[in-house]
Amino acid sequence: MAKKASIPSTTEAWEERKLGADAAHAKRAPQEIQDAVDEAIGMQAISIRLPKSTIDTYKALAKMHGVGYQPLMRDAICRWAEGELKQMIIGAAEVKRQNSQSTPDSPPPSLKKAA
Repeated sequence: MAKKASIPSTTEAWEERKLGADAAHAKRAPQEIQDAVDEAIGMQAISIRLPKSTIDTYKALAKMHGVGYQPLMRDAICRWAEGELKQMIIGAAEVKRQNSQSTPDSPPPSLKKAA
């Protein structure tokens, strides 16, 4: 009897889909497990339509950086949202600071008398 050829279990074999890509060996996890994993990692799947040119750009950038295009998109979206939120918080704090310095009852800060 001839010995069946095997593929060594390496990271490269998994990433090149020599291992793990056969549908005969794939089984979908039960929904409760999928939900538990999503909850544990704080993720939620969404669907979004984007221009093909934008997706192609992300794919090219991802290839240059050696990452997947979807994680790259996720990172870009998260960075943008966090940056916008920080700018809004900083802006609100600046407005509050300016409003507290110029009350109608007191002179502008540069004209206050020394105590």
